[in-house]
Amino acid sequence: FVAASVQYDNSSFGNCNVIGSRARAIFDARNLQSAIAQVCSRGKADCSKGVVTGGLSQGSIISVLAHDYDSRVVASFGQGTGATYTPYYNLSSCIADGNHSLPSDRLRIINGERDMFVGGNENIARDSATLVTGLACPGAQSCGGRNGSGWYIVKDSEVQDGYADHCFMGYGGYYGTQCTGLLVDSGYLYGNSGWELNPTLDWLKSFVQP
Repeated sequence: FVAASVQYDNSSFGNCNVIGSRARAIFDARNLQSAIAQVCSRGKADCSKGVVTGGLSQGSIISVLAHDYDSRVVASFGQGTGATYTPYYNLSSCIADGNHSLPSDRLRIINGERDMFVGGNENIARDSATLVTGLACPGAQSCGGRNGSGWYIVKDSEVQDGYADHCFMGYGGYYGTQCTGLLVDSGYLYGNSGWELNPTLDWLKSFVQP
């Protein structure tokens, strides 16, 4: 695999126009200065075999929107992904199922039950994931398609610090704050549950040609 982490202007959030413009700057394959064009121009990168994306928070919105600008994006996952980021931003017009071009069976959303930015409780985290994916399983912790797509709500009991917030994959920060000063939850790195890193990377890998 050829992997890239893209630095973009993430010091502020925004509406669909703002975040969409950032997604376009990264993933517009027609723009030779875009990140995707630069990565795919590398000698060892064959993007015709498929591109997969992932991100956290604003990065998760960009990850889902990537297919809008480059059809070579074959699957995406998002962490801390919602359509409404309290109290100011409603992104339904670009991120709700049917308003982004990525099919729901190519999308995996993972939200913490205490995610303060998408609502702060399990029900709202579930509603947010349902809105983005179009998959509804009322009252459930997870809702998946046959190929492993869908969404998962991380419970407090599943994380190392006992608090599944916006940064459920880390611990050591302050509850209710941005994702700063965190250590990585060992279960997230090495576990095999539906919300952890390795199963999600394996799921993404399944869409890329060898």
